[in-house]
Amino acid sequence: MKNNITALAAMLGLALLTSCGGSAESKDTSPDGRLDPCSLRFSWWGGDDRHEATLKAIDLWEKKHPDIKIIPEYGGWDGWTEKVSAQIKGGTAPDVMQINYDWLISLSMDGNGFYDLGRLDSILDTSGFDDDVLCFGRVGGKLNAVTVSVSGRGLFYNSDVYKRLGAEYPETWDDLIALGEVFGKKGAYPLDLDIQSGGTAWYLAVVYVQQRTGREFLSMDGVLGFTRDDMKMALDFYKELEDNHVIRTIRSRTDEDGNAALYQSPEFIDGSIAGVLEWGSSVGKYEMVLPDGVLEAGPMLKGDSGEDGGWMIKPSLLYAISSKTKYPDEAAAFMDFLLNDTECAVILGTTRGIPSSSYAEESLEENGLLTGLAQENDQMLEVLDTSTISPYMELPRMKEFYNNAIEKVSYSTTDTAEAAEELYNSINEYLEKIRR
Repeated sequence: MKNNITALAAMLGLALLTSCGGSAESKDTSPDGRLDPCSLRFSWWGGDDRHEATLKAIDLWEKKHPDIKIIPEYGGWDGWTEKVSAQIKGGTAPDVMQINYDWLISLSMDGNGFYDLGRLDSILDTSGFDDDVLCFGRVGGKLNAVTVSVSGRGLFYNSDVYKRLGAEYPETWDDLIALGEVFGKKGAYPLDLDIQSGGTAWYLAVVYVQQRTGREFLSMDGVLGFTRDDMKMALDFYKELEDNHVIRTIRSRTDEDGNAALYQSPEFIDGSIAGVLEWGSSVGKYEMVLPDGVLEAGPMLKGDSGEDGGWMIKPSLLYAISSKTKYPDEAAAFMDFLLNDTECAVILGTTRGIPSSSYAEESLEENGLLTGLAQENDQMLEVLDTSTISPYMELPRMKEFYNNAIEKVSYSTTDTAEAAEELYNSINEYLEKIRR
């Protein structure tokens, strides 16, 4: 996967982000004498594993810096973008924020939506980051954010359920389809796609089509690469998963889970759902609701002829500072702690993926913590010809288009050809509008 990061950064430079300067030199990041007593708000989303680790890291910070209190603001992903977007637009954003990849487009197209971290380089040490990773957070020549980790989605399975049914983890798309019959006889599903996380079902369909056609769904500058036929192929594939009992229909998910995220659903916890598609940086929330060692990483699906492309990577999340903060130096010191402090790294582990900071990664390795599902997922992606996710793909409005099309297909209110035509036109019109 890391072999593809340079290519990703280069394409981002052509689209939204500007090229980076020379490599950073080591800095003195002991700014205590320059910091003022204050309270800082810090917001993030995630599962319980991330919440618990982050709260422990905050405790460590406050022991080291008792005059700077951190006020945590956290929750699940559902609705988080809308909440923080409203705060930023209303001038009430937290001082330090965990942000998503697409927020650099939606909230800082000109580079002024977040604080210019380049102005804080005497406090915020970026010497442990590759230049091409830092480029992900540059907008309009300003360092708006620092990438915490680079990740991709992978497939993770309940090993106990698979063993009990005598089933093997699928290696090809046809293998996955065939498992529907095996699991259906036991009233279970080999996989499900979290409708609460936004775009998960469409993501898998995009991987399938990219692998079969060699075309990318979206370019880094927001130009649609799929044809109408490609859109139909993606929706046909999704419907095939439902029709073959590989995943639940949207109606059955809603009836059984309501608005609960998949990792919180009784069906996943009791093993009726035996597989998930999730970011390596976020899989811990699934892992912690099952007995230790039960959730395992499975193969990245490929075509029957061995095609293994189409899988995608991105900056999984970034840290940014509010452009309105009253305490930029103190916020930068706290961000530096989260990114680089070796004791903090041990506490956070891989709850946000494998750290991009070499200082944090080396700390995990020295303490025997560079293991687990996030690491296994990274290793699987590294050997593939991965493509890169356009930041435009994850915009909230885009996810509304995907989910609307999939919902219509799932409820059979329209056929896949009509849904594909509507999806194609909606995406094209929207992208043309926001690129003007």
